[in-house]
Amino acid sequence: MKKIILTLIAALGFATGALAAEGGIAWDKAPNKTNDLAALQNGAKIFVNYCLSCHSAAYMRYNRLQDIGLTEQQIKDNLLFATDKVGETMKAAIDPKQAKDWFGGNPPDLTLVARSRAGHNGTGADYLYTFLRTYYRDPSKATGWNNLAFPSVGMPNPLWELQGEREPQYATQQSHGHEVHVLTGWKQTKPGTLSPLEYDQAVGDLVAYLQWMAEPAQNTRVRVGVWVLLFLTVFTLIAWRLNAAFWKDVK
Repeated sequence: MKKIILTLIAALGFATGALAAEGGIAWDKAPNKTNDLAALQNGAKIFVNYCLSCHSAAYMRYNRLQDIGLTEQQIKDNLLFATDKVGETMKAAIDPKQAKDWFGGNPPDLTLVARSRAGHNGTGADYLYTFLRTYYRDPSKATGWNNLAFPSVGMPNPLWELQGEREPQYATQQSHGHEVHVLTGWKQTKPGTLSPLEYDQAVGDLVAYLQWMAEPAQNTRVRVGVWVLLFLTVFTLIAWRLNAAFWKDVK
């Protein structure tokens, strides 16, 4: 029961973090993996295993995952935990009525979360990538967790089993006559099931999937746009030469 409650707190906290006012550290640049089918498939797996228990993606159907290279049978065998039909939308496993009774509201939908968070620090993907990689243990908080990208976040680390537990390491520097603490790295206090490098790669895959889910047609749109620009370039050249041919004898 304790694990379930922490998971639900994490669900609400994730959305709170994603929509919070800008603050904390500068965001890291998320890797661009929206054309990497293997990364998108792994990101979909992580999303279903760690996010979909509380959050829905109500504007995404399971069978749309065929666009990232999964077969219908693979989707049925590996990703259908909350429904039995591959044509249904990705609905959370949590009972909405229970969520409302316990927390006063349902965990928000994550279909567009990668597009809803952007600012002068970077894109929504940059924020999510930084947010999911800067959790640390903080006994002063009710959940026992804190986050550098969103200080005093109300959600524990949803991926703590993968990442383990870490502590930020700081150095003191002088800035405009005042001492400031500058992040210099991390100290692993409890290992997770993944190494730090593997964890960063897994988060990159998850963020890439969230980006793709927010706009599945984005890569097609970019490819079509490139071909349209190439066509217009060639057509402009042809039209220019035709115009010159038509008017060459006109004085």
